[in-house]
Formats: sequence, structure tokens, C-alpha cells
Amino acid sequence: MKKIRVMVVDDSATVRQVISKLLLEQPDIEVIGSASDPIFALNKMQENWPDVILLDVEMPRMDGITFLKKIMEERPTPVVICSTLTEAGAKTTMEAMSAGAVEIISKPKIGLKQFLVDSSNELANAIRAASRARVKRSKVALTRTNTTPEKSQIGTKNTATQAMATTTDQVVAIGTSTGGTQALETVLRMLPRTVPGIVIVQHMPEKFTAAFAERLNSLCEVNISEAKDGDRVNIGKVLIAPGGKHMSLSRSGAQYYVTVKDGPLVNRHRPSVDVLFRSAAKYAGANALGIIMTGMGDDGARGLKEMHDVGAKTIGQDKETCVVYGMPMEAVKLGAVDREVALESIASVIIKYGS
Repeated sequence: MKKIRVMVVDDSATVRQVISKLLLEQPDIEVIGSASDPIFALNKMQENWPDVILLDVEMPRMDGITFLKKIMEERPTPVVICSTLTEAGAKTTMEAMSAGAVEIISKPKIGLKQFLVDSSNELANAIRAASRARVKRSKVALTRTNTTPEKSQIGTKNTATQAMATTTDQVVAIGTSTGGTQALETVLRMLPRTVPGIVIVQHMPEKFTAAFAERLNSLCEVNISEAKDGDRVNIGKVLIAPGGKHMSLSRSGAQYYVTVKDGPLVNRHRPSVDVLFRSAAKYAGANALGIIMTGMGDDGARGLKEMHDVGAKTIGQDKETCVVYGMPMEAVKLGAVDREVALESIASVIIKYGS
């Protein structure tokens, strides 16, 4: 078995030692080196380039974001960010995700060693997901589309089980994971304020989703925020599920709103895409468009199938443009996807759906 070669870059000697020890226990992962800052790391990596870089953000001599951008410009490599769990750190980490990082591992300031031990499986899985990612130089669209959206080929189904009568309100439900932060930015920056309300689950730890939503809101025409319990789903509004909470779609009369609450992990995730999609199937039915995007695992596949079966339109991001073609692939296998489209075409499908 070819092992995944990892470089650990963190200014904390404790973090480097604990992480290296934990990863050495994984049969498919090999730590080829560690460094206290990016300058040392670059010197070591020239001799033995890793498959995945585990990277802190706040470090001496060169910060993690500058280092990440340098890597992505010169030799794109999957990067997992290991960042302190604070509001300020979350904003910085969002910059790193925008620059090309594919996964986030959050770490606390207190009880760090025990936290890393308890999170060893999460850390290993993040590295495995990153190793499968197809990273490339970022080409995020800088302008919103003013072109006529491509004609949608999504067919309307005959619904044996009618979940909802058709209403004028429509909902777009999106689920994504690894590679999703950049993919969502690409899609949302192209949308006008006239699109239907959008609800999103992006697998992300607590504290980070608020900063993620805030950053996207500053870049996009649509109104983007971290969801709060009871928020209305309105035209031109995008609600992102908070990290550590499940978000469901609900309905009062002809109006849609979200429910945000605690709950057990679903498919190893909280928030879970399946939770969102199943609620969309129940409360929106044929009034919904379900979109499953890049990500590792199968979260969302079964929920999208439920949406599909009650008459919702469903699409999946195609293999060629996914960072990790996992979640869309599993949905395709279940027969949940009407049509696969490239990342750059997803915004056009949403615009067409709402017109």
C-alpha cells in the first residue's frame, strides 16, 4: 500500500510531536517531516514533496496564508488547515480556504494535547480526503454572469407521492463538503438577487461558518448569512447551516423557514446534508431544486434521492470539476441525480430554475 506522505507545519512543538505520533499509528499515512514555520518547511519539502500538508495559520517568519498561496502558485498540493478555534482565527482560516485549502481541523487553545488525541480519527480522515483532492490554481469567477443561462435539461417527474402542492415560492438546497468553500464562492458570486431562497450545508466546524458566510456576503450580490433558528427563506437570501448544528427546512403556510438545532451526528456530520435534503423533500417537494457538490463520503445522497422521488429537480456537480467526486458519485449511484453539470454551470441552472 502506498502511504499518504504528510508534512506537518506548526509553530507549536507539542502539536508537531502529538500529531506526528498519532499519524504514525495510521497504516496508510506517513509523516515525512515537520517544521516550525513555512521557511523551514519549504527547505525540507524541496527534497521530499508531500502528498498533503497539515498547516497552521498563525506562525512566525511567514504566515500560513502567504505560504499556502505560494504553494498553490508554484506547486498546487492538498492542504489541511489546523487552526485555533476562535472567532478571529476563523476569519483568517476562511482566507486560507479561499486560497485553496481543502479541509479544516479546528483546535482549542486549552486542552490541546487531549483534543488532538480524541480527534485522531477526524484528523486522519481529513488527510485521506485531502489526498484524493484534485487541487489546481484557483480561478474563482470575478464577475457575475450577465449572460443568458443555459437551458436546463432537468425534467419534471410524475410524482406518485405528492409532497407539496406547487406554490410560487421555490427553494434551492445545496450540500457540499471537501472543496466546497471555493466551489460555493464560484457559484454564489454569479447569482443575482432575483434567485429563489437558498439553504446550504457545508461541512465545517463550529465558529467557522459565521466567518465563511460573512466573507461570502462581502463578495456576492445575494444576501448571505449564517442561519439562525426561525430565519425565513426569501428571494435573494442564502442561509448557511451553522457548524455543529443541524439545519432543516420547514414551512408555515406558503412560507419557508429554517429550523436550527442540536442533534446526533448523521453520516458522521453535524450539520448533515441528508438532514437538510430530507426536510426539503418533506416540506418543499416539487418546489425545490437539490444540488449536491464536491465532497468525500455519501452524506446527502439518500436525502437527494428522497427529493428526487417527490418531484424535486436534482443536479450533481460533475466529476471533472469536483475536488473530491464522492458525494455526487454516491447520489448518481442511487439514481438521485437528474443531471450532472460542471461547477461553472451550476449558477446558470439556479437562475434558470428561478425564472
